[in-house]
Amino acid sequence: MDPARETAPLVTQAQVAVDVAWRTPQFWLLWVVLCMNVTAGIAVLSQASPMIQEIFSGRVSAEIAASFVGLLSLFNMVGRFFWASTSDYIGRRNTYFVFFALGILLYSTVPSIGYAGSIPLFVAAFVIILSMYGGGFATIPAYLRDVFGTMHVGAIHGRLLTAWSAAGVLGRCSSTTSANTRSSAVYPRLRPIRSPCTSCAACSLSGSFVIFACVP
Repeated sequence: MDPARETAPLVTQAQVAVDVAWRTPQFWLLWVVLCMNVTAGIAVLSQASPMIQEIFSGRVSAEIAASFVGLLSLFNMVGRFFWASTSDYIGRRNTYFVFFALGILLYSTVPSIGYAGSIPLFVAAFVIILSMYGGGFATIPAYLRDVFGTMHVGAIHGRLLTAWSAAGVLGRCSSTTSANTRSSAVYPRLRPIRSPCTSCAACSLSGSFVIFACVP
């Protein structure tokens, strides 16, 4: 077997030290990519239970809403296996582009799904979104390995996880602000979801531009 055939294209053979890696543009581009991906996921997860109860008032009880949150958590886990494995075949950058492109589509259509009153489609949209949230976490270590090598990839990953901390603040602030300023003169039933989806779509759009600047 030819070893060259087993080496993925554009995977570095160099070993970049952590003190060098975190000063490179690629590190900060990946930082922004992870931050945008996680911000959107946290914004959804933090408001999942009250959101589905308010949108489908009278049809979804607190117990069902709790099951919905549990299902989202399950797909968060499933997405880590599925998307990380998929990235081995389609590439890391392409995987993140799928996250952002599909995220824009789903966040844009979820309010219409809520207005139509389709609980199955609503749930399906959000389990896909949360699978990509988990997939973003699981794919980033392999992306870092491809870009910076294996020598300090653990330390580099640790520094990159500051994006998770920032996203925890941004995502929670976004969802809380949306919850406190919900307004929709035309469709009051969509108040719990319109603002969060707009914020999440904006995060996905921003991430889609940044990912093009990253190496494949």
